[in-house]
This record gives sequence, C-alpha cells and structure tokens, in this order.
Amino acid sequence: MKNVFLFISFFTLIFCCFINAQTKIEADIEIAYQNAKKGVYWALDNIPEKKAKLENDLIAEDKLYAKVKLDKEIFGVKVESTGYYNSNEVTITIYKSDDSLVKEGYLKK
Repeated sequence: MKNVFLFISFFTLIFCCFINAQTKIEADIEIAYQNAKKGVYWALDNIPEKKAKLENDLIAEDKLYAKVKLDKEIFGVKVESTGYYNSNEVTITIYKSDDSLVKEGYLKK
C-alpha cells in the first residue's frame, strides 16, 4: 500500500512540474509574439516613400525586442517581424496591398 501511495505521489509531482513548465513556455511565447507585433506596427508606421527596403532592430534597455524587414512589392508591402523574449523567437509575415494601407491610414494617396 505504501508503494502505491509513493508511486501516485511521484507521478502527481512530475505532472504538476510538467504543467507549470508548459505554462511558462506559453507565457514566454506570448511575450515574443507581442514583440513581433510591435515590429509590424513600427514598420507600417515607417513605410519609406523612396526606398524599396527597410530593416531595423527594435532595441530598448539593452535588449533586442524585434528585427523588422519591410519590402515594397508591386501594389503593396511585405513585412516580416521577428520578436524575441529570453530564448524564444516568433516570426510574423504579413502582406498588405496599397489599397488597404491607404484605407488604414498608413499611406497617403
């Protein structure tokens, strides 16, 4: 009976540690995702008029938050933003047409 109790206690403890670790990973990925979104918004707010490409790193407090690449395409733009948090990295790629950029206020006619 004592062995069964120890066996169940051991696996309960391992299961709780696994759930806690998974929650921590989810939280870290969510923060990296938020940093990648900040990079997307930064790129859309800073679309160059004459250049075909734009690359920038978003850095604050000696930490790299996002690497941003913007490429002008025919009739639109492509934005690729990689957000970082601890050892996690999340990449978002979006494509926006010139029409939607004008409608959303990022470009002027």
